[in-house]
Amino acid sequence: MRNGGPVCGPISTYSRVQLLHLLFEAERAQGRAELTIGELCEATGLHANTVREHLQRLIEGGYVIPTIEHRTVRGRPRTLYRAATGAPGASSPVARDKAKAAARRGDLMRRMLPATASALSTPATYQLDALVEHLEESGFEPVVDDARLTVDLSPCPHAAGRPEDRPMLCQVHLGLMQGVMNEAGGPLVAECVQASADPADCTVQLIDRGQLTDRTGVAHGMA
Repeated sequence: MRNGGPVCGPISTYSRVQLLHLLFEAERAQGRAELTIGELCEATGLHANTVREHLQRLIEGGYVIPTIEHRTVRGRPRTLYRAATGAPGASSPVARDKAKAAARRGDLMRRMLPATASALSTPATYQLDALVEHLEESGFEPVVDDARLTVDLSPCPHAAGRPEDRPMLCQVHLGLMQGVMNEAGGPLVAECVQASADPADCTVQLIDRGQLTDRTGVAHGMA
C-alpha cells in the first residue's frame, strides 16, 4: 500500500485552506472577485502579518494573484487578492510557467520511456502533467487512469484531519486542481472529488470540457 506523503503545498495548513476558500467564494460571487487583507483577517480571525505571510507563499506558488487597487480619491491604494483560477483576468504567470515546465518534463519522460505515453490528446496530456506535479508538490501520490479519467490520491495525507474540516478542504483542493488545469489549457476539467465513507480514500473524477452542460464556476462538487 502506498503511504500518504507529508502534508505540504497550498493546503498544508488550515489557515491557508480558510484563505483559499474565501478567495474562491469571492471569485464565484457576482461583482466581487478580490479581497483585502482586512477582509481576510476579519473572516478568519488571523493576524494581519500571518495572513500576509500565507498569501505571499500562495502567490509564489501561483495560487493567488495580487493587484493594486485603482483609487479615484486620495489615500494609499490597497493590495487586493484573488484566487488564480486560470480564467480570464485570474491567470497567474507563476502558474503558467509551472504548467509549461511540467509539459517539458513530461515530454522528456515520454521520449525516454515511450510506454508512459498517453492515448489522450497532447493538450490533455499537458494538463495531466501540470496536475500530477501540483499534486506531488502537495504531498499526494497520484495514480492517473487515462481511460476512466480518474486520479487516485489514496491514502489521502489529510485523512487524519478533523472531519468537520473535510468539506472545505475538499472544495479548496478541487478548486486548486481546476485552476492548475485551466492554466495548462486543454479539454479536461476536474469535476469532483468522489465521496467515500473512508476519509483515506480520495479519487478525483476528470471530465472532458465538451461534456459539461450547465456547470459554471471553478469549484463544484466535494467529498
